[in-house]
Amino acid sequence: MRIGGVLRILAVVLVVLAAEVVEESVAEYTKAKTTTKHRNAYASMMYMGTPRDYEFYVATRVLIRSLAKLNVDADLVVIASRDVPVRWVRALEQEDGARVVSVDNVNNPYKNQSNFDKRFKLTLNKLYAWSLVDYDRVVMLDSDNLFLQKTDELFQCGQFCAVFINPCIFHTGLFVLEPSKRVFDDMINEVRVGRKNPDGADQGFIGSYFPDLLNQPMFYPPSNGSVLGGNYRLPLGYQMDASYYYLKLRWSIPCGPNSVITFPGASWLKPWYWWSWPVLPLGLQWHEQRRRTLGYGAEMPLILIEILLCLGILTMIRLARPNLIKLSHRRLEKPAASFQPALKLAAFWSIIVAYSVPFLIIPTTIHPFLGWLLYLLGSSTLSFLAATVFLLPILSVLVPSAGIFGVLLVMAYPWYSDGVVRGLCIFLYAFCVAPVLWTAVVRIAAAIQSSIDRDAFFAVKSGETSPSSRFNKWC
Repeated sequence: MRIGGVLRILAVVLVVLAAEVVEESVAEYTKAKTTTKHRNAYASMMYMGTPRDYEFYVATRVLIRSLAKLNVDADLVVIASRDVPVRWVRALEQEDGARVVSVDNVNNPYKNQSNFDKRFKLTLNKLYAWSLVDYDRVVMLDSDNLFLQKTDELFQCGQFCAVFINPCIFHTGLFVLEPSKRVFDDMINEVRVGRKNPDGADQGFIGSYFPDLLNQPMFYPPSNGSVLGGNYRLPLGYQMDASYYYLKLRWSIPCGPNSVITFPGASWLKPWYWWSWPVLPLGLQWHEQRRRTLGYGAEMPLILIEILLCLGILTMIRLARPNLIKLSHRRLEKPAASFQPALKLAAFWSIIVAYSVPFLIIPTTIHPFLGWLLYLLGSSTLSFLAATVFLLPILSVLVPSAGIFGVLLVMAYPWYSDGVVRGLCIFLYAFCVAPVLWTAVVRIAAAIQSSIDRDAFFAVKSGETSPSSRFNKWC
């Protein structure tokens, strides 16, 4: 018994020693991973708690990899909240070469403002950029920036520099700062005491903290490579609003280099969503950058499964269609006939579902070409299934798919002279297609009505009660 007790004690000691060795190894590894390699850094941030966390994770990885591909002379840093999944942090560090700085979320005291947008609840985490005191200068970036060329000359700017894409308010999608613990502590204190913040997010707070930036001189990088002091306005070419492009369908910004594109519009039209193109033509340029850097390997297994599923459904319909038609034309027995009108009324809803479900199951960040192809395949497959089950005219049911394909061609046509002509052509197409779509709806309604009348005739002939008049009136 004594020997057994001694062995237990030795085992416990060995476990403790092993744990200490592992902890030291992890600490050394972490220290090695967080060691700075350059004097300056490009930084972005990640946090959890929105319905689009994964999409922004993908966007951040594309941003980091695109900067690495440009061979920027700076560290690549991601300021990540502590609840970001470990596998995401590992991918950023080991696969993308980023330095991940884990932080606690900044409590947002402005969340009860009447104009507050909940999706910006944690954007005050951006203030942690001032805590990166290992660096001389940091270029802080939103993940929806698209770099056309490297911008290392920004590290020559002063203590704070930003772009005015709005005539009166600078944009915080890209700005240059000099890290400072004093400034960081003061900012956090200002957050706690509730400094005036027009929108309750990082944009309003940082704009309030640097209220006189509009009166500062424009930044032009010194040719001798020296670093400037003070605050500066950045030329518009460092943060080109994508909406400028859509008016002329080309860039015409003569002031400063055309280096970075930003997408500050609606959140559901960010460039990484497959449906954003060709609504927003620049989305294709973002996906081209992803194709060259991150790729689409993560989504491809699900894409293949969905394609096989659609092909399987089409095959099943083709084989079962004759039997389904016979079954539908067979005279119904008394208990089932009473449900027939309601079943036929479900036809309209089945068509709506056929064109809605693909949007819910297609991975949101795949390439637009593949996304729209998969959407048309999925919607056509489900529409064909609905037409077969409810004995609807197949061509009429497939008209929306043809119309969607047509509008994609009209919007993606690359030789418009400007955005106004493009908009007029889309309007003209919609004007011409509307009667065709309405005719298809009328034919579908007529087919449903005819089917209900036929079932009612069979029911009355066999002595059943006729269907409720409200169903016929609805059709």
